[in-house]
Amino acid sequence: VQLQASGGGLVQAGGSLRLSCAASGRTFSSAVMGWFRQPPGKEREFVAGISWQSGSSLYADSVKGRFTISRDNAKNTVYLQMNSLKPEDTAVYYCAARTEILVLTNTRAYDYWGQGTLVTVSS
Repeated sequence: VQLQASGGGLVQAGGSLRLSCAASGRTFSSAVMGWFRQPPGKEREFVAGISWQSGSSLYADSVKGRFTISRDNAKNTVYLQMNSLKPEDTAVYYCAARTEILVLTNTRAYDYWGQGTLVTVSS
């Protein structure tokens, strides 16, 4: 499975961005897609995840009510709509795929990773 993340950029606090993650290759082997982020100087952390089949999703507490994960099965693409952005949301955002059906928050549970896209939120 190959993952291509896009949509990052520079935005002012309170603004919005939408990230996309296009999956290709053996996409049938991925059951769950996740978004993670790595702020400067910090460890990578879970942001949101979604099941390809059911659409059930999970969010980190820090983004609940502001971020929305969705998927387009026909396009093999997952999106992360980010609203009300804060400076602390500044990070490199990665999409990842997992072959098992549960949406988990641990980075080690994911088998495939995209290259990352930088989101910078200015105050």
